[in-house]
Amino acid sequence: VSTQSTGTVAAHLESWKEKVMKEKAIYHTMNMFNYDTGHKCLIAEGWCPVSATDQIQTALRKAIIPSNAIPSIMSVVTTKHQPPTYFKTNKFTSSFQAIVDAYGVARYGEVNPTVFTIVTFPFLFGVMFGDIGHGILLLLFALYMIWKEKEWSGTKLNELLETAFVGRYVLLLMGIFAIYAGIMYNEFLAIPVDPWGTKWERTETGFVPKSFDKSYPLGVDPVWKGNPSELLYYNSLKMKMSIILGVLQMCVGISMKLLNGLHFKNDLDIFFEFIPQIVFMLSIFGYMCFLIFYKWLAVPWAFYDAHNSTVIVDGPCIYEKGGTGAAPMLLNVMIFMVLGVFSRDEYKCLFKGQFEIQLILILVALISVPVMLIPKPLIMKRRHERKAFFAHDNERPPEHDEHEEEEFQFGEILVHQIIETIEFVLGSISNTASYLRLWALSLAHSELATVFWKMLIVQVGVHIAKEDNPASQSIAPIFLFVTVSAWLVFTVGVILIMESLSAFLHALRLHWVEFQNKFYKGDGVKFSPFSYEKILSGETDD
Repeated sequence: VSTQSTGTVAAHLESWKEKVMKEKAIYHTMNMFNYDTGHKCLIAEGWCPVSATDQIQTALRKAIIPSNAIPSIMSVVTTKHQPPTYFKTNKFTSSFQAIVDAYGVARYGEVNPTVFTIVTFPFLFGVMFGDIGHGILLLLFALYMIWKEKEWSGTKLNELLETAFVGRYVLLLMGIFAIYAGIMYNEFLAIPVDPWGTKWERTETGFVPKSFDKSYPLGVDPVWKGNPSELLYYNSLKMKMSIILGVLQMCVGISMKLLNGLHFKNDLDIFFEFIPQIVFMLSIFGYMCFLIFYKWLAVPWAFYDAHNSTVIVDGPCIYEKGGTGAAPMLLNVMIFMVLGVFSRDEYKCLFKGQFEIQLILILVALISVPVMLIPKPLIMKRRHERKAFFAHDNERPPEHDEHEEEEFQFGEILVHQIIETIEFVLGSISNTASYLRLWALSLAHSELATVFWKMLIVQVGVHIAKEDNPASQSIAPIFLFVTVSAWLVFTVGVILIMESLSAFLHALRLHWVEFQNKFYKGDGVKFSPFSYEKILSGETDD
């Protein structure tokens, strides 16, 4: 009898536990209700999405049918409380929303960075992890988890595998953008791909372009891979590309401050934060991006290199006589723009009127700093004084609410604005430099994959396979198997796992610090409705 009773208890234990947890959660929630003045009914105050109002009304009506209880009344209450934040997500967007929420939940009504993160996060990852072969492997892994979605959902997985499974759609886009960047780099497992035919030809003096009018149709010309000038070329290309992407994303972030200002009707944020900040950013770093494109597209370097020995080209810049050998370094141009603003140097010249334009841009940037710093605190002080004056003149004491904002403190506002201004000005420089991690990790990824390929496949396996010694020929297949296996282990272990994790974390930092810091407060409260599913799974303590 004892054994039978124990077996019965064991069979029903889980269902009893579930019922107890549900009842406990119900009573815990009801303990937060209030009585009406006559203590005859309970009043519950809470938040719900506007779109769910009809669903809640229907549920309340269904609840009273079997019990013949007094109908429940639902009404909208006017309050000064800040509403919680609720974003409707699905299985595709939830992982991206979780990435943003890990930084901080959006304030109610604030721009949601997830809309941009869905595209920009995997794109920046792809810039650092650009390789067609590695991207395909990552894509196949993501597709496999999506294929197993129904089978694995709700089951207990290995912690590492569960983390990857939750972010399977993030991995999917990361793989797609890694393939796209690999196409732009023309690399497949560190091997250059040449589907269109190189536009360069080898001569006794080196490589020369076949035509000055045509370039490689898509991506980087593969002739640079393995070229003695490979690092010089890729360093210059990827470094400038990183700066352009960084300035573009930061300008988008600053522009989001405009949308927040318009939504909250905060004219001070628009006129004394957004406008001077975007002017400062564009006058310095936007101008630097312009120089990059001008140096790439507007200057006919090949023409000067081919004709400078026979044709004398007159102009204000020294490169017109010396060709690419006299091309100014943009870093020196930007340093000279600030430190030598009132002087001219033909060795740092790119176009006519450059020094006058640089002087104007420096003055505009300098003027924008006090515009960010001074007017906003003074205007806020003036508005507060006017509000207090009219309240006193009407002899009406201001209504007090326990959730009312703290008393206006001009000194605190001023110090906060000083910190914000200094942080933005210095952060513009450090954040722009921070985007150079795109160049560094992209270069490291490419060079690491090249080292694995050359050291394990080319130099070891192929060298042994080409030996004329019969003994070496007999063991060549074994050595090839070993070297290929070692190459696969290093590719999967180091590049696909460690390198991808590194690129993921760096992309995360760029979004949290360099992008979201420009406009995102992240001090909101997440809407967390009563849910049996979350209670039974242990996601909530209620």
